[in-house]
Amino acid sequence: MNEAGNSIDQDDALLQAQGHAAELERSFSWVGAVGLAFSITNSWITYATSFGIPLSLGGGIAALVSLILAAVFQWIVLIGLAEFCSALPSSGGQYHYTYIVAPTKTRNFAAYIVGLLNIVAWWVNAASGTIYVAISAFGIAELWYPNMEGAHWQIYLCYLLVIVLTLIPIFTVPHKYIDYLTKGAMYLSVIGLALVSIVLLIMSRGNYHPENIVSSTASSGWSPGPAWLMAIGTGQYAFFGTGACTHIAEEMPQPSRKLPRVINMTMLIGVVTSVIWILVILAVTQDMGAVQAASLPNIEVMYQATRSKSVATFLQSYMTLLYYTCIPSQWITCSRITWAFARDNGLPLSDYWKHVSTTFNIPVRTTLLSAGFCAIYGLVYIASTEAFNSIINTTILMLNITFVVPQGIVLTRGRHHLPKRPFKLGKLGYAVNAFSVIWVTIGGIFLCFPATNPTSLESMNYNSIVIVGVMVIILALWLERRNKFRGPEIDWVFINANNRED
Repeated sequence: MNEAGNSIDQDDALLQAQGHAAELERSFSWVGAVGLAFSITNSWITYATSFGIPLSLGGGIAALVSLILAAVFQWIVLIGLAEFCSALPSSGGQYHYTYIVAPTKTRNFAAYIVGLLNIVAWWVNAASGTIYVAISAFGIAELWYPNMEGAHWQIYLCYLLVIVLTLIPIFTVPHKYIDYLTKGAMYLSVIGLALVSIVLLIMSRGNYHPENIVSSTASSGWSPGPAWLMAIGTGQYAFFGTGACTHIAEEMPQPSRKLPRVINMTMLIGVVTSVIWILVILAVTQDMGAVQAASLPNIEVMYQATRSKSVATFLQSYMTLLYYTCIPSQWITCSRITWAFARDNGLPLSDYWKHVSTTFNIPVRTTLLSAGFCAIYGLVYIASTEAFNSIINTTILMLNITFVVPQGIVLTRGRHHLPKRPFKLGKLGYAVNAFSVIWVTIGGIFLCFPATNPTSLESMNYNSIVIVGVMVIILALWLERRNKFRGPEIDWVFINANNRED
């Protein structure tokens, strides 16, 4: 047997030692895994959807520096997660790690809460990406027809169309070629950054405004302290999706070694691309007040810089295509998390949801379940955009909570509860784990602050209410599943014998 075959056999044996049989084809290369993580995170275009908030909180300097600080803070959290990926690679991700390192008496409860919180966060994150494709398309139309305002039901119908269109690659591209799909999405994004930056810089030459980069004009009404912490929290939206790669651990060879590299490379690409983008955007902005007031700040900047509706339309259309390419990778992530949780009997009708299609070699049922949730959740947008956006805004907090729960457990119980692993933080691990827990706690508080002060019903932040509501639902499901949910049976001897420390 060749070396690749031996590696896959060893990976499958390590997975079996964690209580699960290998059911998915290991078809992702590490570059393809970076493509999946980055096509979801897509830091520069993700920040394009939200940079208006840091602008209003502290001007151009806040939009730039808070992005960099958010990247540093989120990277530290993800480095802590990467160590768990290296020790215990599994599509279950955070709930799997939590179950293994938590005390015996509480591990079922802790893992169940983390697992469902992770699923809900990724489902809602998929909905946020999908709705922005629809909103971006309507934004282009409104550029040409200023008096036009898309009705909520029209945007929802477009949202449903996007769901269908983004599912097509999942069911038409053979699983062994999905690796090329995620690579292609990453390359399109990098090309897009170069294209948008060059066009904006060329067409606005002679009208650069570098002073925007250091401007501190705010319009939120918050004092600098809370405003900056809120801006940093918003900046995390550009990076937190990097953790998606943990959920294809069973679909790539040597995940113990490669997943930490994937996380770090995705973060590096994300930081470089997003910083380049925000520097260009700030330099070519002609009217900062108009950008801060715009419903779609990104298209407003492009129109100001190019002074051409046609060019701005072309650039925004390309970015809309990039938003579209984010979604198939999100369906992959959502389906793998949900499938893994059903495999451990965490969902009602788990025997049905844990099925892997022999035709497509993927968990089709959980893919459709994830899409179905997003379709139903989208109805909230028709009733209230504030409610829809509030739930979306909680994804940063919910996912970061799942990232730090296992880190908090080993911080209090001792890091010796982790098995041998190629990516080992050593003594630095305590500092990483402690910082992750502290930052997510502090940052989470400020993620619940409203964007403006004083606030109103329209600008109120309902994140805290949403989190409580989600937790109530999860606890209700726990009462029904507490005697049925089961975590993996771990062969510690095999894991420690076969995991190598670099």
